[in-house]
Amino acid sequence: MTPTSSPTPGSRRPSAAELSDSASTFTLRMSVIGCETDIALDRTRDRHGRTVHPAAAEAARARRDTAAVEAYRTHLAPHAEALLDVARLVLDDLPPAQHLAGWHAVLDVLHATTAQIRRILERPAAPGSEDERAQHAALWPHLTVWADHGYIASDLADQREGGQHQKSPLTDEERQTWTEMAVAAQRRGALELTESWYAADGQPITLAYLVEDDESIVVALRGDPGAPGWQVIGHYEHEYEAGRDLPAPVPPGVLRPDLSRHNRPAPAPEESLQDLLCDVVDGRSAGDVSNALLGAVQRGYAAGPMVRLQELVETSAQFASALETVQGRQIAGRLSALGRQIEFLTREVHEAAEDLGATVAVLPPHRTPVARVRPRPAVDTSPPVPPPIAGLPVRHR
Repeated sequence: MTPTSSPTPGSRRPSAAELSDSASTFTLRMSVIGCETDIALDRTRDRHGRTVHPAAAEAARARRDTAAVEAYRTHLAPHAEALLDVARLVLDDLPPAQHLAGWHAVLDVLHATTAQIRRILERPAAPGSEDERAQHAALWPHLTVWADHGYIASDLADQREGGQHQKSPLTDEERQTWTEMAVAAQRRGALELTESWYAADGQPITLAYLVEDDESIVVALRGDPGAPGWQVIGHYEHEYEAGRDLPAPVPPGVLRPDLSRHNRPAPAPEESLQDLLCDVVDGRSAGDVSNALLGAVQRGYAAGPMVRLQELVETSAQFASALETVQGRQIAGRLSALGRQIEFLTREVHEAAEDLGATVAVLPPHRTPVARVRPRPAVDTSPPVPPPIAGLPVRHR
């Protein structure tokens, strides 16, 4: 099989949907390969995330590289260039929007990556040799470009069949009437947002349930529902009907454009809160508990749980701000304030931990343990069922 091929004269050219499916199948296969590799690499690490079996880790990555090359040969190599050609044709016909320049850049990189993969595969090394292993390792970064970004080419190919425009738009009078109804419902808390996406023109579309006289109907909003000026552009009996009429969604953006899902850095060693809590319970001296607290607030490469929590909250604030909506900016402000509070709390815990360690105290001997034989839990004992998560919106059908 050649790395990339064109249809032979007289053969049927694949449809846009088939080209899109080839990229989607490859992406799915790469996700499976990634999960399998993560499981294999987890077996090479200790409970704190440190690699203790480097040879096994190297073998797991070599299997990953080989499986990825085979997936590309099977699913994407025969169709990659044709898919990119179709994607460019569709992209050139889209209405002007802010995201199109970025999509052009992605297609350019995919085209260059495809050419580089073809050049490497056209000079295959001897099967099972070290040269083949090195060749597969060299291909991995190029294959992950397709795995990370091929969805843009795939989505553009899907749009060749249409779906960029609303099929049954409302009249100006209907739009105004339904918008007034929806605004009134929003004021009294009877407009429940359920789903949102961006259309090809870069405009946000949101589905919502409008409750009127104890009855619920699906309405589609164009614009930011948290800011003045949004409009109702459609009303439907159910979400399926809305999906058939409204402009198709385009892929959402990313928070960090330079990160790769398939090339994440190795996880830093860390101690869990449960381990630190056990250290406190098992501790006999103030120094034992002081070390556990200092582990929770440790900074740097092997950061402690409280520092990681601050990073989580601050990164979530960046995400909320990147939504570029009124409510997103408001929530970003709240999360940023929480991040500052966690920073203050982290410093307080660090100072308290140092003060506790400086006491050099130990627990008094009258706190004697209770000596008894404790039965082991049954092998098939199930953990307790967690309570339901409160505060999630309830979707009405």
